[in-house]
Amino acid sequence: MEEFQGKVALITGAGRGIGRAAAVSIAKLGAAVAANDISPVNLDETALQIEAAGGYVKTYVVDVSKRMPVETMIQQVMDDFNRIDILVICSGVEPRASILDMDEWDWERTLSVNLSGPFFAMQQVGRIMRAQGSGTIVVLSSAVGRAGGYKDRGGYIASKMGLIGLVHEAAAEFAEFNVRVNAVCPGFIETPGSLLPPVKGQLNDTRKSLEALVSEVPLSRIGTADEVVELILFLCSTKSSYITGQAIHVDGGMIML
Repeated sequence: MEEFQGKVALITGAGRGIGRAAAVSIAKLGAAVAANDISPVNLDETALQIEAAGGYVKTYVVDVSKRMPVETMIQQVMDDFNRIDILVICSGVEPRASILDMDEWDWERTLSVNLSGPFFAMQQVGRIMRAQGSGTIVVLSSAVGRAGGYKDRGGYIASKMGLIGLVHEAAAEFAEFNVRVNAVCPGFIETPGSLLPPVKGQLNDTRKSLEALVSEVPLSRIGTADEVVELILFLCSTKSSYITGQAIHVDGGMIML
C-alpha cells in the first residue's frame, strides 16, 4: 500500500476493462483515484470495487473527446485533490468498418476520443505537473498502433498510431519538468469490449475466429487485463524512473519490433 501513498491518480476510461482494472489496482497501492468515464453505471461499479478494497475514489462522468469538458473535469479534480501525480489514459472507441465504408461521424468520433481527448488531457495535466515539478503519464495505445494491418479498423489504427507519436513528442517536451510519458500497447486481451469474441457458448465459426487470433500470438494464448495493468503500475512507479517516451507492447510476442 506504500508505492502510491499520498498521490492522486486520474484515470480516464475507468468504467470498464483495462481502465477499471488500473483504477482498482492503483487505489489498492494507496493512491486517491479520480475515475472518469462516459457511463455513470460502469463508473459506479468501478467506485464500488475501489471502496470495497479500502481505497478512496471520486468519480467524474465526462465525455473526454472535447476540450471544454476535459478542462472542466481537470479543474474539478484539482479542486477536490489539489494535485495530480499520475494520469492514465484508457478511454477509447473502436468502430469496425473498412476505410471504404466508414462514415464521417465514426471517423471523427474515433479521432476525437482516441487522439484529441488524450491530447487535451495531457496538455492540461502536463501544465499541472510542470508546476508540481513531477508526474507520470501512461497512455493506452495498441499493438496495431505500431504495425497496423488489422482489417476494418482504419480509424482505430490511425488514431492509435497518432497517439504513439503524441507520446514521443510529449515525453521529449515534458522531460525538463521531471514528467515522464509512456504508452502501453496491448495485443489481444480478454476484456469486455475487447477485440475478442466471447469465449463461452460459441458457434463453431466463432471458435475458429478465436483460434485464428491465438495462432497469431507466439505465446499461444490471449492476454489478461491484469497483465497489462502490471506494466501500467510499473510505469507509474518510481521503479521506472529512467523510462520515458516508450511504446511498450503487451502482446505475447505478436509484434516483435
